Amino acid sequence: MTFRKLHLPAHGVHLYESKHAEGDIVDMHHHDIHQLLYGLEGEGQLTLNGVPHAFGQDIAALIVPYAEHAIVTGSKLTLLVLAFHRASFDAFAQEELLAKTFGSSSLLRPNAFSGGELRRLLRKMLYEQSLPDALGAYAMKLHLHELLLELVRSRRLPQAADANSLRAERIRFYIDTHFFEPITTNDLAARMGITARHVSSIFKEQYGQTPSQYLTEVRIGIASRLLLETDKDIVSICFEVGYETLSAFYRSFKTIVGTSPHQFRQSAQQRGE
Repeated sequence: MTFRKLHLPAHGVHLYESKHAEGDIVDMHHHDIHQLLYGLEGEGQLTLNGVPHAFGQDIAALIVPYAEHAIVTGSKLTLLVLAFHRASFDAFAQEELLAKTFGSSSLLRPNAFSGGELRRLLRKMLYEQSLPDALGAYAMKLHLHELLLELVRSRRLPQAADANSLRAERIRFYIDTHFFEPITTNDLAARMGITARHVSSIFKEQYGQTPSQYLTEVRIGIASRLLLETDKDIVSICFEVGYETLSAFYRSFKTIVGTSPHQFRQSAQQRGE
């Protein structure tokens, strides 16, 4: 087996571009660290675990240490290569995220939401890597944790029976895990590569409500729990569940629950809940 040494900075994470001309061959080899390959442009063939796979734009591969792999380029192929050492992760991430989910090398085809998040994190890492201070190095490790978490969650997403059901499930999963962020139907449509009308249609067919209605229910459901189980200020809860203003939070809460957040908490306290 051919061993190729990759030299990493002290913090153990390095992100770089790898360009291959048409017909290039990268012979079978391995490294003693992890790599994430992400296709930016072009196409080729990646042999992983002895199995050849079509590889190209928006496809990723997580390669574990000492796993043999090779690349044959069909057309000009440009990759981003994220090389990292296991020690860059905290103990929990090493065991629960890296070892349990990615104990062996894997080819990854991120869905629209996961792919968008993956590209966002890679861009942030390229920026942080360009900074000449310790904060940039620390941020690289933080974003590496985020990236691995996103990959793990995307692999655990349940599979639906047909294309529209799968899309609806992915939309719901995205809302469940990003409810605290600004989310509009147009945002969801852009991520899925379909129209906003189609997003609303397939989601309503699956769940009987629009994505916006579901987002409101998720936010207010979590807010209600926080009002009952914590002594956090209402303004803090409003912020935590993704509302920009108290007035918008109060309107949504009263629409769903039928009373204001303050009255809801006060009534629960009087009942001894």
